[in-house]
Amino acid sequence: MVVARKPSVFVRSLTMEEGRRLQKISRTAKDPIKLRRAIVVLMSAQGQSVKDITSLMQVSDDYVRDVIHAFNEQGFEALHPKWNGGRPKAIDEQTREKICLIARTSPADWKITAFSTWSLAKLAEHLIAQKIVPAISRETLRRILRDGKVTWQATTTWKASTDPDFLSKMHTILALYDTPPADGRVVCVDEFGPLNLQPRKGKSWRPQTHPLRLRATYHRYDSGDAHACRPRFVQRPNVLPDSSAQARG
Repeated sequence: MVVARKPSVFVRSLTMEEGRRLQKISRTAKDPIKLRRAIVVLMSAQGQSVKDITSLMQVSDDYVRDVIHAFNEQGFEALHPKWNGGRPKAIDEQTREKICLIARTSPADWKITAFSTWSLAKLAEHLIAQKIVPAISRETLRRILRDGKVTWQATTTWKASTDPDFLSKMHTILALYDTPPADGRVVCVDEFGPLNLQPRKGKSWRPQTHPLRLRATYHRYDSGDAHACRPRFVQRPNVLPDSSAQARG
């Protein structure tokens, strides 16, 4: 009894353009699945048998045959990997947008005074307390903020006076600069010396490339510093009367 030999499987005849395209994919493809499939097809087009390809590529015979049959039917589309969708997201897009929005707020906006900025742990606790999510890990929260382009950035703080009459006093002082008295001089006195408001950097969650910018000083044009001093009273050393000096002598 003579058993017929199983016919070998080869890729269909390729055009010159298809051959050049396969060679380019085999040199430049970054996806390992696409690269391996392209090499299998290219070797088959060069006359290599399925057994030879499996020996060189260290893959199974069925894999080589499946790749060749798929390329013969679908062409270059068969080289692309077909990824599964994976497990569905446990947190929907609407909730993710809400999380990013809350991260950009200040704890003070929620009447929280124990801390001034959100850490990942504190933000996760707040989201659970507000029933935004039933549970969330810090790593999941980090990925949600990163996907929403919300990053941890340096900010500048706002400097403002707590004096309720600050504005009226400021306008009175600025009026002296603008319209100084004709028969006198405007003298500025500061017991601490000339002070300049400097921004102090902080941290907060903000949209990527959009840091929080809060003005911390003001522009002063055509102005200078005037220094004033007051007399310093020096106590003289005690001088003994002549009689006391004689008695002591």
